[in-house]
Amino acid sequence: MRSLFLVPLVVLATSPALAGDIEPRLKLPAGDRSVALTFDACSGAVDNRILDELIADRVPATLFVTHRWLKRNAATAALLLAHADLFEIENHGENHVPAITDAPTVFGLPTAGSLPAVSQEVLGGAAAVTATFGRAPVWYRDASARYSRDAVELIGNLGYRIAGYSLNADVGASLPAATVSKRIAAAKPGDVIIAHINHPERPAGDGVAEGIRALVAKGTHFERLDAAFPVPTG
Repeated sequence: MRSLFLVPLVVLATSPALAGDIEPRLKLPAGDRSVALTFDACSGAVDNRILDELIADRVPATLFVTHRWLKRNAATAALLLAHADLFEIENHGENHVPAITDAPTVFGLPTAGSLPAVSQEVLGGAAAVTATFGRAPVWYRDASARYSRDAVELIGNLGYRIAGYSLNADVGASLPAATVSKRIAAAKPGDVIIAHINHPERPAGDGVAEGIRALVAKGTHFERLDAAFPVPTG
């Protein structure tokens, strides 16, 4: 079992949909004037509109990838490895299953339903990231960004930080491009942004890329989660 790394700025808020569950919020440490871009790669393909923009403007970002996405996107994984100075790769689970034990579904997704299933989802995803990128992940974000309370405790005991966010840019890549761009462009220092990088078929990706360009034009400093929350040593 790995050691537990604490992130004191995670606030656990009660979910309105499932009163017993929690939805973590995360902001960068007090005084950090950067913005953190985080992207979920759940399944499907890669949105090169976003990835190309990050590489072109040398914008660092943290990507949460599932095992099932990695199996379908070997060429993109190799590209991410080639730009390891830009991209931090973290754990989005083995099969994109919500870490919830007290409800059968959330947002239409079948949940883990039990702590052993949560453990399999977390550890399976971590193994895939480690095998592909040669680095064990530190952060975990589940499929729904919501967690049952027993799952939060389990994930912490397994040694992983739960990656919340403060600004939801695309709501599962469901929003129009103009709305997504406006949301990202309005990010404030300390924000942790969540968006999706696996839906090239949807308009939201254009908005993500445009929003990033707007932040770059304003001189925004971007920071990965590993830089903002370094792992304690000693």
